[in-house]
Amino acid sequence: MSNVRQLRDRQPENEKITINLGFVDLGRIDLLVQEGFYSNRSDFIRTAIRNQLDTHVEVVSKSLERHTMELGLRDYSVADLEAVRDAGEVLHIKVVGLARFDSDIPPDLARQAIASITVLGALQASAELKKALADRIT
Repeated sequence: MSNVRQLRDRQPENEKITINLGFVDLGRIDLLVQEGFYSNRSDFIRTAIRNQLDTHVEVVSKSLERHTMELGLRDYSVADLEAVRDAGEVLHIKVVGLARFDSDIPPDLARQAIASITVLGALQASAELKKALADRIT
């Protein structure tokens, strides 16, 4: 008998991006890292992005309200979609951050329950589910 259990696949908690920087800017970042202000280039870049987002917090808040978008992480399960379908309603999903769909959601259930999906950030769903909803994802 084995003590090994299959755990649910762990999803990444962030998204990797690639940026291009000029040599001078990169050198200045490296200098700040070398002087101990930041632990590495990524730390500097994350801090700079957060500072910029903080300066625009009011604009982001007003835009979220205007577009009725959810901010952060939003998970969707079979039970969530069944409840929407059974109530005779459809979802217009609008997320700023991460929208995650459980891997066991059948494509036909998703098509019955979801009218549209707009995600500014990342959408995590099975390839089969993304294909079934391709005409509803913007």
